Amino acid sequence: MPDEISSDITQVLRAMKQGDDQAGEDLLPLVYEELRRLAASHMAQSAPGQTLQATALVHEAWLRMVSAGDRTWENRAHFFSAAAKAMRHILIGNARRKSRLKHGGGQLRVDIDELNLAAATPGDKILMLDEALERLEAEDAEKARIVVLKFFGGLTNQEVAKIMGVTERTVERQWAFAKAWLYQNIHNQG
Repeated sequence: MPDEISSDITQVLRAMKQGDDQAGEDLLPLVYEELRRLAASHMAQSAPGQTLQATALVHEAWLRMVSAGDRTWENRAHFFSAAAKAMRHILIGNARRKSRLKHGGGQLRVDIDELNLAAATPGDKILMLDEALERLEAEDAEKARIVVLKFFGGLTNQEVAKIMGVTERTVERQWAFAKAWLYQNIHNQG
């Protein structure tokens, strides 16, 4: 993102924090394309059959963020961290809804002889990840934040480093640790 737009976002966020109602309307056009890119990046990683589209994810995240009433984002980094968190909650909620029996979540016609009980549906996998991520957050909030920004926010190591104020190498190291920790934690739970 060019520095000029980043500066504009920061200025609008400051105006919002000071109570300028017009600033909220000015913010969406500045961040929309980047939010859309982040959502599209995440949706590309999602399992086939995902019914939620990137545009809908952006709109839902935006509505949740502005209707929550807490518009005191300090800067661009804080805003995009909040957006990634909102997207995470939406995707987790969507996976939970789909997995509920009353909604027919994940039900497919299968031949009983070919049934593999150990296989988890994509929705179940995201729920297992969310549970493990909550445990990681309790143990190491910084590593959990990196997972949220990279996995749910679709950010690169460079973008995460800038947001968190650390080096890219630190992000790489913590991301590698977090992936291994999550894998082990999910494997032990399964």
